[in-house]
Amino acid sequence: MSEPAAPRRRVTKAEQRAEKMEQILDAAEELFSKHGLHGVTLKDVAQRVGAHHTLLNYYFEDKKALFDAVFARRAVVTSQRRMRVLEAYDTECQGRPTVEGALRAFLDTDLDLYIEGGEGWKNYAALGAQVANTPEWGAALMDEHFDPVVLRLIDLLKRALPGCAEADIFWGYHFVTGALMLTLARTGRIDKLSGGVCRSDDFGAVKDRMASFMAAGFLSVCARKEQAT
Repeated sequence: MSEPAAPRRRVTKAEQRAEKMEQILDAAEELFSKHGLHGVTLKDVAQRVGAHHTLLNYYFEDKKALFDAVFARRAVVTSQRRMRVLEAYDTECQGRPTVEGALRAFLDTDLDLYIEGGEGWKNYAALGAQVANTPEWGAALMDEHFDPVVLRLIDLLKRALPGCAEADIFWGYHFVTGALMLTLARTGRIDKLSGGVCRSDDFGAVKDRMASFMAAGFLSVCARKEQAT
């Protein structure tokens, strides 16, 4: 005689709310990543999750508040993860960082999330590219969530390049983040230009190349300035 089935645990209201919130954030993330802040309404998000738009008004003051919550959900994950890896790299290199080592701790750690994290993380990547290129309000979000980890990277780069001008290191980071944001946007342009040899969604190919490419740029600029003096 088979054992009676164990009674199913009742889902609490708090768990139901948390599950619904995740559904809302997932739906909003996908829509915002494709259409931007101004191309999506709260009603669009509500329809996607099968809810009345008043539910979203209950949770969020307005559409910008929803957008900020969507962005913050994954921003804290990637920022904290990169900070941990940068700290670990600093310990492992015993105070003697290299440019490529620091860049790999920063870039590869982030790219791994988009390689391993599924479509949700890819949607967030496209969203991040939008935010980084929207000075009216995106800069404040980037400052809030990423300044500490970026400055930790800058600290490592300064120690890896003790003779390099501070301005060159900051410009170098500017070029790094510009390339990263273009990659995360997955525009498809490189697919067309290369005739399919390269794919804009091939984050693994980017990971193999980006840190090495950018490290060479830092070293070249800094060496040129040192020779000039």
